[in-house]
Amino acid sequence: SQYSAVDTNPLSVYIMQPIWNKIIKIVPLWIAPNLLTFSGFIMILFNYFLISFYDWDYTASGTSPGLVPTWVWLFSAFTTFCAYALDSIDGKHARRTQSSTPLGELFDHGLDSWATSIFVLSFFSVCSRDNGKTGVSVYTMYIYLSIVLFNFMCSHWEKYNTGVLFLPWGYDISQVVLIAAYLLTGTVGVEVWQKPLLFGYYITDVLVILLIGFSLFLSFPQTLYNIHRAHLKKTLKNDSLYEGLLPLVSPLLLFVLLTVWVVLSPSNILAKQPRLFLWMVGVAFSNVICKVIICQMSSTRPELFHWFLFPLALVVYAAISGLLGWMEEAVLGVFTALVTAAHVHYGVCVGRQLSEHLNIYIFSLKKRVQE
Repeated sequence: SQYSAVDTNPLSVYIMQPIWNKIIKIVPLWIAPNLLTFSGFIMILFNYFLISFYDWDYTASGTSPGLVPTWVWLFSAFTTFCAYALDSIDGKHARRTQSSTPLGELFDHGLDSWATSIFVLSFFSVCSRDNGKTGVSVYTMYIYLSIVLFNFMCSHWEKYNTGVLFLPWGYDISQVVLIAAYLLTGTVGVEVWQKPLLFGYYITDVLVILLIGFSLFLSFPQTLYNIHRAHLKKTLKNDSLYEGLLPLVSPLLLFVLLTVWVVLSPSNILAKQPRLFLWMVGVAFSNVICKVIICQMSSTRPELFHWFLFPLALVVYAAISGLLGWMEEAVLGVFTALVTAAHVHYGVCVGRQLSEHLNIYIFSLKKRVQE
């Protein structure tokens, strides 16, 4: 199916696109577009592990400013900008080198589905977790991450039904806000997040309110409106309501299971291991949504229950029933490692299959030699 995306965001159209059009001219024509996509993702990942090293439990910014060196925040701003730029020019570069392929589209959106959570998890280190005076509670972090992932899911669910990806306005805005936040933290110090901004509200409160406002009153209604419009124009890809709603079943069940674990965990797992737990949430979500993206691209039907829901249900049951006891944290650690390994393995396999099927290399513009 031909890839079609619509971008109506003024920030993107009038400010960012002209910048990308200048940057794209310096990219050598022999570089494969997927290499740009992947480099951006690796930078986000590297940045995330760097921040984790200085701030494993999200307390560094709240306890004593200066625990995370200034250069780390400035480096975060730099990597976020680079990843944003690379993610914005990979498609342009593919058209420029006439190498647009379904593999490239899947590669881009698949990595985006994982990068989305990593951006959010890195940002939490800026605001730090609640220490009684300032910061954000780990439950707010969980809700915040869930809303961002819900937004991502909506735009791909919409594409599954309409065949068109309406690029969410929130994307460009969030990237620019992230870069600004890192620059602000690097230049002024983390103290800026610990003083009330307006009427006793902190910057973090304002950002959370903006995020929820954007999602619930802008993105989600826009998605429903676009699907409704396609329905009126008779351009919907699925005839029945059941078919149309099918891709939402697994992500929603995933959210329910995770929330049950968060709320009913005997050892309060989210407060004990916020970084591990939220990372696992992001990886699990990415794997579930990748299936939806593949179904939407290949016009196949997603399965009702993603395989991942079964082991997760077992672990959640064992945890909340008290079966795991003191081992809950260790089990979360092992489970997170397994989920991450399974997701990487899945990505590598799908990439190799597509590369063989389409007779192209993932990271090179040379054609594969037919065996």
